[in-house]
Amino acid sequence: MDLTIESLKIFILAFLPLLVAMEPIGVLPVYFSMTREMAPRERREVLLYSILTATAITLAFLLVGRLIFFVLGITISDFQIAGGLILLSIAITDIVQTARGAPVARPVSGIGIVPIGTPLIAGPAALTTLLMVSDLYGFIPALASLIVNLIIMWATLLGADTIVKYIGENGARGISKVISLLLAAIAVMMIKRGIEAFLG
Repeated sequence: MDLTIESLKIFILAFLPLLVAMEPIGVLPVYFSMTREMAPRERREVLLYSILTATAITLAFLLVGRLIFFVLGITISDFQIAGGLILLSIAITDIVQTARGAPVARPVSGIGIVPIGTPLIAGPAALTTLLMVSDLYGFIPALASLIVNLIIMWATLLGADTIVKYIGENGARGISKVISLLLAAIAVMMIKRGIEAFLG
């Protein structure tokens, strides 16, 4: 029983930072704007390519990220500090950025891969957080949290019409700002742990 509770606690600790970093509600307005003129079949195809692209990139980074570190001579504390600074800059930029309407784009072949699959879904924040989660809680919790977060992303974008109808595009952007604030807090935590590991 205690083992089950502990496993659930570790999963939640791994899941939440990645959820904040991947930010499904933040991706929603851009996805909705870029696909609103498409036929339902085209939108499903874009969504499929988006999730497949994000899955391939995040899994590859999770599997070979440490090898890249070894080759380059980078330590985990180095990456924690650098990754935290990157996440913090992303969060601050998003928070202070002047609110503006999501750009309207014409339907373009391949937008499911770029920019939706990457860098919107599998972007710097998600990749950095994924590797940090793997280091802190282990490969299996990181993989499980990644799979659940990708499912949440898929479900969120699949229901884009319904969600935007109820909360509005501005509402989605407002929620995105709050999520960015949480991301900034996670970034500070990562920087602090990196410095502690470096000094200790």
